[in-house]
Amino acid sequence: MVHHSGSIQSFKQQKGMHTSISEILKEKSLKPSRRSLPCLAQSQTHPINLNHFLSVPLTPEPNAEVEGLSQSISNSCSLLPPQTAEDGKDQCVEESEVTPCETRAEETFPLQKPVTRVKLEARPNSIQRKNPARSSGLFFREGKKRIDYILVYKKSSPQVEKRCTFEKNLRAEGLMLEKEPSLTNNDIMFVKVHAPWETLCKYAEQMNIRMPFRKKCYFTDWKSKTLGSRFHLRCRQIKSWLPRNPMKLDKEALPDLEDTDCYTAPFSRARMHHFTINNRGTFFSNSTRSRIVHHVLQRTKYEEGKSKMGIIRLLGNNTYEAAFPPHEGGYKSRHPIKTHGAQNHRHLLYERWARWGIWYKYQPLDLIRRYFGEKIGLYFAWLGWYTGMLIPAALVGVFVFLYGLFTMDSSQVSKEICEANTTIMCPMCEDTCEPWKLSDSCVYAKVTHLFDNGGTVFFAIFMAIWATVFLEFWKRRRAELTYDWDLIDWEEEEEELRPQFEAKYSRVERVNPISGKPEPFQPFSDKLSRLMVSVSGIFFMISLVLTAVFAVVVFRLIAMEKFASLNWYFVKKNWQFATSGTGVCINFMIIMSLNVVYEKVAYLLTNLEHPRTDSEWENSFSLKMFLFQFVNLNSSTFYIAFFLGRFAGRPGKYNKLFNRWRLEECHPSGCLIDLCLQMGVIMFFKQIWNNFMELGYPLLQNWWSRRKMKKRGGGGQNVENKAQLPQWDKDWNLQPMNAHGLVDEYLEMVLQFGFTTIFVAAFPLAPLLALLNNIIEIRLDAYKFVTQWRRPMPARATDIGIWHGILEGIGVLAVITNAFVIAITSDYIPRFVYAFKYGPCRDKGYHHDDECLQGYMNSSLSVFDIREMKNDSQFRYCRYRDYRAPPWSSGPYEFTLQFWHVLAARLAFIIVFEHLVYGIKSFIAYLIPDMPKGLCDRMRREKYLMQEMMYEAELEHLQKERKKNGRRYHHEWP
Repeated sequence: MVHHSGSIQSFKQQKGMHTSISEILKEKSLKPSRRSLPCLAQSQTHPINLNHFLSVPLTPEPNAEVEGLSQSISNSCSLLPPQTAEDGKDQCVEESEVTPCETRAEETFPLQKPVTRVKLEARPNSIQRKNPARSSGLFFREGKKRIDYILVYKKSSPQVEKRCTFEKNLRAEGLMLEKEPSLTNNDIMFVKVHAPWETLCKYAEQMNIRMPFRKKCYFTDWKSKTLGSRFHLRCRQIKSWLPRNPMKLDKEALPDLEDTDCYTAPFSRARMHHFTINNRGTFFSNSTRSRIVHHVLQRTKYEEGKSKMGIIRLLGNNTYEAAFPPHEGGYKSRHPIKTHGAQNHRHLLYERWARWGIWYKYQPLDLIRRYFGEKIGLYFAWLGWYTGMLIPAALVGVFVFLYGLFTMDSSQVSKEICEANTTIMCPMCEDTCEPWKLSDSCVYAKVTHLFDNGGTVFFAIFMAIWATVFLEFWKRRRAELTYDWDLIDWEEEEEELRPQFEAKYSRVERVNPISGKPEPFQPFSDKLSRLMVSVSGIFFMISLVLTAVFAVVVFRLIAMEKFASLNWYFVKKNWQFATSGTGVCINFMIIMSLNVVYEKVAYLLTNLEHPRTDSEWENSFSLKMFLFQFVNLNSSTFYIAFFLGRFAGRPGKYNKLFNRWRLEECHPSGCLIDLCLQMGVIMFFKQIWNNFMELGYPLLQNWWSRRKMKKRGGGGQNVENKAQLPQWDKDWNLQPMNAHGLVDEYLEMVLQFGFTTIFVAAFPLAPLLALLNNIIEIRLDAYKFVTQWRRPMPARATDIGIWHGILEGIGVLAVITNAFVIAITSDYIPRFVYAFKYGPCRDKGYHHDDECLQGYMNSSLSVFDIREMKNDSQFRYCRYRDYRAPPWSSGPYEFTLQFWHVLAARLAFIIVFEHLVYGIKSFIAYLIPDMPKGLCDRMRREKYLMQEMMYEAELEHLQKERKKNGRRYHHEWP
């Protein structure tokens, strides 16, 4: 882990302090521990068997820019005076007749000192002597300069002048360029970009990139001193006797995951002597180099004008086809990683993260962050944390389900339904349907008990508390990661304005309060009008969702009538399952079809708003996508949970839709099984579809591109084996990361979180399905990022953005919905009221379900005179689910007192449940601080020590300079 520190300028504030901290740490002179060794040499952060890929010669590059300039003259675009339009392509003399991938093993690169494990030193000499340019294709043709970025353009593109001006300005900024034609397509040209040492240092200082400080790392964990070394030795002995955790990664096989326990400070060329620079080639990691080059690409002009700059605009006007950092070689090897080690970081990620055989292992988050950047690293950290927190929720859900399974046959309600051979239920339709026996729905009643039992209330309260604990502990985990990844003091750079925003509002300018420079400005009236149009579009799409739900409701009403009157006995007997099952399947197909429409509409509405920056665009797009898909997924579920059977009426006076179809009513055992079936089918099939689209679709796309390449013979030169292609050609044939970044990944998981928490009282197996899906999801995403996608630009971030607020909103909504599900959808409250007020235990106290619920089913069914509806029926009376007076009473078919007792109990339960759970959630959130106390103490102490170290380092440097000049020096601050 890399520790943050105060600013490098903080030593100026130490004039009044003592000149040495030897008195502070005087008790013992501590040697750098194994954890602190990487502070003294960056070469130790890489395994020895990766040196021939990840390092460059140790010789400095004093004339790198001169050499690059002389080489770039031969490869540069020389602009000629403008001629006719037909001669536009000839205005720029480009290097197109270059022998592709022409590499020569002219020299052997010196390896770094073997400072890692002896086990890794057994690398075959033949492999170590291999030229890295030939073996990986990650260097320029001369085999020394590492490729930091790849630009791709078509030779037939008419934007020649813009491209030449852009590349000329890139060279003026200090970057080196080299061009290579594609081996698979004659029309494709690659521009390899390399940032020399001087350019990296210049922009690292401008971007305030924090680098490890040179001063030796002080041991700051003072807890071990107070507890004593004997105690720790004894703990280590006891721990060695215990079996090894199989989920932990093997650090012997992952040397890159060694902790780098050192202080960092913003890089400064004036104080370069403060930083450890043993190897200029590895001082800046590959992801940092790519980020610096991307920073330059974003700020380089291609035409005269304020907004005529940046690679994003050039990609938008088809000057370039793609721009991406290259992968660090192949992800597979002929030799096993255990004996020969990893070839590169990509190979290491594949073997220790993306393979299915290690699905049970923890994720190598430090390596993910190093390769893909902090933003993607935080996504996988959050996904792993969410998956781990699902384990206790899944276990409790399984226990609740098993409790319902084991008590299914002994349930008093199920017994009464299964034994009710003489109870005649009213017909499901008025014309063709006949009365039916209550015992015919015995299986339906038993299945309902699986999910509607005594553990339902407990599980709903547990999941509401679980959601709070998950989010609160994620905040702590995020704090630890931002500390380990040196993001505590990182502030997001001032973002570039979106090209669309600049083009739209270039005429109106105002001074940016941060940068002090004039920039395009969107008037408030224009912003408000566009926002109102966008909100109107959102409401229109939500109304479209409600229309689709209404169509499904109509289908269910028609299907209920048809299935209940069907001549097929099996379907007629199980008409409830048939109606719910077909309705859910049709609803799922509508949901997946509308999702495609919603994405396009959300994209259109977001562009209509003209967000100022890319982060504002991403937040706005994410919110719209969540609203659309959340309503699309859950609208039918809300209908079944809170409206199904509530307005059906009674026999003889049914409420009908369009005076034609009778509204659907619940089964005598309740409506919860319909809700459970709805959630189970949608959750199961949606996860399968999402997993196919995430992995299967990119696999098919890459297969199709390889097939087309073989069909046309490569489009250029014949390539017998894919392994012979240089890395830039391989990456070009991969799929780019989707344009929305991580929006789709987060959206899928957040919607799943909603399914897991909002209606979890109706489906306790939801956490288990989510857990199984996420175990697969982690490896699918890992495989996709490592093997199927081009390497994304490593981006930094300190949190998961707008998604955290959405998760908190879902947690609040889950409490409300679960309270209503238990009170209204399930039969928990009616059973509870009957047991205490109307059952055989009303005067004895509540004892047991079997005893106190005797006669419950008869009490919950009302009586109807069939002759009021049919004169030719063989039965005089039938029963229906409601609390109404019998037809022979003084007030026939009026609500009984039991109805009002149940209604009052339901309302009281909702109020008590919500206040109780919200109180528990708030109390837990108050008890759990967002940052661990030990982390806060360590951060403060390290900041203090860093200030002391900076002061001593500067003083030591000045003293050495005075000694060198022969001047006398004193201990006072110069």
